[in-house]
Amino acid sequence: MKKIILGCLGVTLLLSSCVSQKKYADLEAKHKETQDLLNSATVKLNTCLEDQASATSRLQTLEDQNAFLKANNQELINNMGNLTTLTTKGAENLEKSLESLQEKDLTIRKLQNAITRRDSVNLALVQSLKGVLGNLDDEDIEISVEKGVVFVSISDKLLFSSGSYNVTSRAKEVLGKVAQVVNNKPDFEFMVEGHTDDVPYRKGVLLDNWDLSVKRATAVVRILQNDYKVDPKRMTAAGRAEFVPVSQTEKSKNRRTRIVVLPKIDQFYSMIEEGMKDPAIND
Repeated sequence: MKKIILGCLGVTLLLSSCVSQKKYADLEAKHKETQDLLNSATVKLNTCLEDQASATSRLQTLEDQNAFLKANNQELINNMGNLTTLTTKGAENLEKSLESLQEKDLTIRKLQNAITRRDSVNLALVQSLKGVLGNLDDEDIEISVEKGVVFVSISDKLLFSSGSYNVTSRAKEVLGKVAQVVNNKPDFEFMVEGHTDDVPYRKGVLLDNWDLSVKRATAVVRILQNDYKVDPKRMTAAGRAEFVPVSQTEKSKNRRTRIVVLPKIDQFYSMIEEGMKDPAIND
């Protein structure tokens, strides 16, 4: 009987052990499955966290770019306003510049017209002088125009004896012809210049070539005034001594008396004013 009871207990324990082993295996399988799910969820969570961080970074970048674009847009709007202002001012300045250029062009044209008229007057004067002096030797007298000024250069051998400032009788004939033209041009003023060579001079009361050149100029002025009735208010006497030579090799050419016809500034401006009235210039 005891054997039967012990056998029954052994079977019962064996069966009980088998049931527990199976449940354990099932639990262990579920645990592993749960662990795998947890690991998978953890990986996904980390991926999501990384994606979130990346998205947050991109969002911040986009927000920064948006702020930058807004600032640039405002700056562009401001610049457009400034550009509009500058364009308007530029147009006004351009218009003023064009007006100024037109005025300058008109002034230049008027000046050119006045210079042309002055040159025409000078040409007429030169022709008159050459007409009355044309029978003289070219080496004794020269008529030229330089920078709008008429020059009549007369060799001293026609006017004075060597080392003297007394006008010769032949010189009076020459000066009479010059006076004829000068008296026909009462609006002209002129200067008589005495020139010498570089040979030192001292004779009588004269100290040097300065004195000699001035005395020769005043001698010519007196002849023109006293003998040919040229208005003394129109004349100036000047001495240049040896300091304005025309030749370095031929000293005789430097000994000369030069009559310089001086243009009056007021006459020149009168020509400009008259030119301003010319319809051809004011077109």
